[in-house]
Amino acid sequence: MELREFFSEDAVKLELEGTTKDEVLKELISLLKLDEKAEGMLFKMLKRRENLGSTGIGRGIAIPHCRSLVVNRLRVAFGRKTSGLDFKAIDDKPVHFMFLIVAPPLEVSNQYLPVLGKIAQFSKEADVPQRLLTLPTPADFMALLEEKKI
Repeated sequence: MELREFFSEDAVKLELEGTTKDEVLKELISLLKLDEKAEGMLFKMLKRRENLGSTGIGRGIAIPHCRSLVVNRLRVAFGRKTSGLDFKAIDDKPVHFMFLIVAPPLEVSNQYLPVLGKIAQFSKEADVPQRLLTLPTPADFMALLEEKKI
C-alpha cells in the first residue's frame, strides 16, 4: 500500500482561498464531492476533532482527520495555502499544507491509521515541505507521492 493510491488529482487544490481554519476545512471537504448535508456533518465532526487539539503537526503541516458515516470508504484530499494559515499547530507556526483524511466508522480494510501514519512519514522527509510549496500542478503533487514511495 502506497500513499499515492489514495489521492486523485481532483482532490488536490494548490491554492486554497479560505483565510480562516473553518473556511479552509470547508474547502478541503468540498474536494471530496459530497452532498451539502454530508459536507455539513463532516465539518461538524472535523471541528469537534480540532477542538480536542489541533491537527497541525508542525513544519507547516496539518492533518485534519475523523471517522464519519458520510463516507463509505477512506477518502483523502490535499490543500495548499502558500501564504500560511493560523491552525494552532503544535509549533505555533502557520500551516501551509493540509491533508484531509475521512474514513467510515467501521472499515474492513483498516487503512485509516496506516494512511495517517504514511502522511506523517511523508511530511517528515527533509525536502517535502519546500517541494510542496513550489508544486505547479496537482499532477506534480501525484508525481511527488509516487517518487517518495511511502
